[in-house]
Amino acid sequence: MNPMDDLKKTMSERGICVVIPTYNNGGTIAAVVEATLEQCNDVIVVNDGSTDATGDILRAMKGITLVDYSRNRGKGYALKRGFAKALEMGFAYAVTLDADGQHYPKEIARLVEANIAHPGALIVGSRDLSGIDASGGSLFANRFSNFWFAVQTLHPLPDTQTGFRLYPIRKLCGLSLLTSRYEAELELLVFSSWHGVRLVPVPVDVYYPPREERVSHFRPAADFARISVLNTVLCFLALLYGLPLAIVRTLFKYLRTAYAFVLFFVASFLVVTPCVWIYKHIGGLTEKKRCRLRRLIHRTAHFVMIGHGIPGVRFTWDKDPQASLDRPHVIICNHQSHIDLMCLLAFSPNIIFLTNDWVWNNIFFGLLIRSAEYLPISEGFDTLLPKLRELTGKGYSIAVFPEGTRSADCRIRRFHQGAFCLADRLGLDVLPACLYGPGKVLPKKTYVFQRGRIHLRFGAPVKLEALRQAGDYRAQASRMRQLYIDMYRHLANLIEQDA
Repeated sequence: MNPMDDLKKTMSERGICVVIPTYNNGGTIAAVVEATLEQCNDVIVVNDGSTDATGDILRAMKGITLVDYSRNRGKGYALKRGFAKALEMGFAYAVTLDADGQHYPKEIARLVEANIAHPGALIVGSRDLSGIDASGGSLFANRFSNFWFAVQTLHPLPDTQTGFRLYPIRKLCGLSLLTSRYEAELELLVFSSWHGVRLVPVPVDVYYPPREERVSHFRPAADFARISVLNTVLCFLALLYGLPLAIVRTLFKYLRTAYAFVLFFVASFLVVTPCVWIYKHIGGLTEKKRCRLRRLIHRTAHFVMIGHGIPGVRFTWDKDPQASLDRPHVIICNHQSHIDLMCLLAFSPNIIFLTNDWVWNNIFFGLLIRSAEYLPISEGFDTLLPKLRELTGKGYSIAVFPEGTRSADCRIRRFHQGAFCLADRLGLDVLPACLYGPGKVLPKKTYVFQRGRIHLRFGAPVKLEALRQAGDYRAQASRMRQLYIDMYRHLANLIEQDA
């Protein structure tokens, strides 16, 4: 697949369209739209009451969705109409670019890459204006706007006047309050920041034609006066609304984290661990008791992940019709966060984990882990194999994280060979389990829970014979990693439309 087709597919899967507002750009609009259609199949053009040939040119073009009205209402109004149309058509994100040819449509790929890395964020294409023959008034207005934006939001941006952006249109706040002119783009940034939408700047190239060829509708005196009045109003609103909202949002984030950790401490250290100790020392640990302990772990995980034990986190799941936990498999899962184990255990008590030593010896839940017959991977493959054969003979599946450690950026890391050697030696098929979200809810190296969504997908089992046909264990690991990359990408593209 060539890069253009791959970009179009990605934008379609992630629900990204392009919105181009235009007013009297008859000399450039056709070239801009045609170049944009090379990057994206879903292009919405808003004709803001043009009085030149722009409307006729657009009505003759194929492959676009045209929003057309007779009276010029301003760029802010055109953006609102474009976003409304995009939402009506089911899109989650909208790239905006100017119709005067200033922005290169080929740069859309940079915004999409940033969207993949920062789902749900508002991506701002930041222009490097050094060496550009821009008017002094335009440069001053940009610096002026940048300064007051930083004052109003406490989040500096290098370019608040650019029209080249990627908006998460389902999360935009204050659309009904937007003014109709140029300053609407500044308002969108401010309102989004106040409501917790992350703003991510991305460097982009721009083209400024010679001054005599430029078409500009910016009125220096009138528009600068409007921006000045707007900034005054926004500064007052920042004190009365924006700052209190940020404080409340931060407070709830830490309260959510405190609740989750208190629940975990009380459940594991003050309730579960003492009960397990008593249970273990009255009559010893029989196989029946171990089964009960595994069911206890399963029910606890089910309560935490599915019973809303973590406020602000929504857990969903799906599975291939062929996937089943009723018979033994080697379950392999990507690894993002400390809560990955809970996600898998929420679905069945018939899963045995190979754990790291810090989990095996943990003072909070180590006794429960050891008593439930989870096994430390440090014991070595040859030592573990007879125990694992015994467990799989009883109907248990063995869960392994082939990456070996958590992924800091949620990307699929290199798979180690051990999981595939284990499947081969045990004679078991491999059941893929793909997690999305734990690394965003509780990222690596942090202990503060974020709001978000976690999704677990069980894929179709991979037959042992098919794995063996792929080659040695390294080849099997490489093949399965690529399967996970594709599975995770598809899952992310679907879920991040609602990020």
